[in-house]
Amino acid sequence: MTGTHGTTETAGPVPGPVPPEETEATGRADADPAAVAAVTRAVRAALPPDSVIDDHLRLRTYECDGLAHYKVIPSLVVLPETAEQVAAVVRACSEHGVPFVARGSGTGLSGGALPRADGVLIVTSRMRAVREVRREDQRAVVEPGVINLDITKATTGGGYYFAPDPSSQQICSIGGNLAENSGGAHCLKYGFTTNHVLGAEFVTPQGEIVQLGGLAPDAPGYDLLGAVVGSEGTLGVATSVTVRLVRLPEDVRTLLAGFASTDDAGAATSAIIGAGIVPAAIEMMDALAIEAAEAATHCGYPAGAGAVLVIELDGATAEVDHEFAEVERLCGEHGSFELRVAVDPAERALIWKGRKSAFAAVGRISPDYIVQDGVIPRTSLPQVLRAIADLSSSSGVRVANVFHAGDGNLHPLVLFDDAIEGAGKAAEKVSGAILDLCISSGGSITGEHGVGIDKAAYMPRMFSEDDLDTMQLVRCAFDPDNIANPGKVFPTPRLCGEVPGRHRGAHPLVEAGLAEQF
Repeated sequence: MTGTHGTTETAGPVPGPVPPEETEATGRADADPAAVAAVTRAVRAALPPDSVIDDHLRLRTYECDGLAHYKVIPSLVVLPETAEQVAAVVRACSEHGVPFVARGSGTGLSGGALPRADGVLIVTSRMRAVREVRREDQRAVVEPGVINLDITKATTGGGYYFAPDPSSQQICSIGGNLAENSGGAHCLKYGFTTNHVLGAEFVTPQGEIVQLGGLAPDAPGYDLLGAVVGSEGTLGVATSVTVRLVRLPEDVRTLLAGFASTDDAGAATSAIIGAGIVPAAIEMMDALAIEAAEAATHCGYPAGAGAVLVIELDGATAEVDHEFAEVERLCGEHGSFELRVAVDPAERALIWKGRKSAFAAVGRISPDYIVQDGVIPRTSLPQVLRAIADLSSSSGVRVANVFHAGDGNLHPLVLFDDAIEGAGKAAEKVSGAILDLCISSGGSITGEHGVGIDKAAYMPRMFSEDDLDTMQLVRCAFDPDNIANPGKVFPTPRLCGEVPGRHRGAHPLVEAGLAEQF
């Protein structure tokens, strides 16, 4: 599999992103050797020798995240093991004006952890301690490198689990989940990462260790934690996270429904939600995605299906019984020709294996593909899916659709072979047109993968200059020197006080004392 980016060449007011090696915003400016050398000395004094990497060959290991199209070799990589070590690195960067980027497991799909050629990459993968599990309070305190699924493994014995479940939950880290506000199949009922994070130990861009939020449901004062969750590393580095645990449900029932078309499956989804039923998850895959999943996992999805829905109900047994009867009826009314219920945990796992392996499985049927992440209103599913099919047919570019149908979060996989001249550009054009479809349908350019470097050029299509300037006010209040993951999210560098922003001199929020609220 070769990951790539979802830019567009369609007409519009905003050009597609410029490749990283051609723009200062992504960090390909010449490094200041003296500043980097000074940071390296300070870091070597604060961290163990094996936690500092400056060998060129070893640095290449960290040149990209899950979006492999963009690659930048950092000047320095550090692997701290404590919050104090992270703070020491950030203080050195702040003192010498060297940018830094935080990285967890590197599974992100928007280039959010793309390094700076003139900066330091702070890798939190060694910070994997589960510091505390408080089952009586339904809380756990974990370090940022802890793998998402490991939180559940550490708490299921006491009857609890961690609800956010990205498809990469076996390898993605909680620090990255916090940075991207990750979702997953079960976010329809249980919400995104932001709904399950109560506090964070946090290193500011000045190198100060502060506590945001805590064990209580609501912290007094400004909701700084709310600003940090989903900020993609542009406001600082989390060094521990306090998460909310969810009690294991009394009953779980997983259904697999086969339909002749995505239209029928989309109509069934709308009918289920419209009936007042909120399943734990409703996932859809189209025929091409089913083909790939079958080739990879032999998951036994219905033969000849144009689409399948994976529907999971959970809760009290009486409630699940009632909801199942309604779901079965509504699927039948909207053309389901096969409805299969998992009879045991092994069959449930196999049904989910097909869905959760879909991204990787597509590598079986295409050497290259673009993973998109647009959002649309759920009621627009049939129309948008037909439009995507028309795009695919008219362009000759295959598109496999896998998505969270319950909340309209699309993950179209645009397939191509980069060895064929022009195939990549044609795929990018289709990928960009899909994002335009999402925006024109009242949706968003991203649901859970983040903006990063990949979609920064699309921000002005969703937000006005005033909107972007307001976002930048918050960013500058945290990081007036613009050293925390610079070049991400915003379509231009947008430095504090820089045109097109109208804010010059002392920053208004700094003057108001917001920066002191840490």
